[in-house]
Amino acid sequence: MAFGRLERREAPRPMAEINVTPLVDVLLVLVVILIVTAPLLASALRLDLPQAQAARPADVPRFVTVGLDAQGRLYFNDQPVDDAQLAQRLAQAARGAPDTEVQLRADQGVPYGRIVQVMGAAQQAGLNRIGFVAEPARR
Repeated sequence: MAFGRLERREAPRPMAEINVTPLVDVLLVLVVILIVTAPLLASALRLDLPQAQAARPADVPRFVTVGLDAQGRLYFNDQPVDDAQLAQRLAQAARGAPDTEVQLRADQGVPYGRIVQVMGAAQQAGLNRIGFVAEPARR
């Protein structure tokens, strides 16, 4: 019983030339897509707008900083204050500009209750915008 031929033929050799036809086809398709989409990206509505005397742009947003160190001491714009002085200065800031933001900087070790007290003092003064300042995580 024979299972195959005993003679061995040489296997076909791999093609050693680069076929650039598919590459050219892909590049031509990309060029056509670029030609079709380029006018869409470059077009803009050209208007001749009228000139008007308007108010000056709003000033940069105002903010005050309130800091709490690890011992719970308060700082208003980097100046040490006590609770009564903090409430007074926050009220002054609210009278000057009610949209003033309070940037709260607190040490990690400060108890949460102390931070809530400072937030409450700011809200009682009329400052409702409070931002928490943190360091970005290091990798």
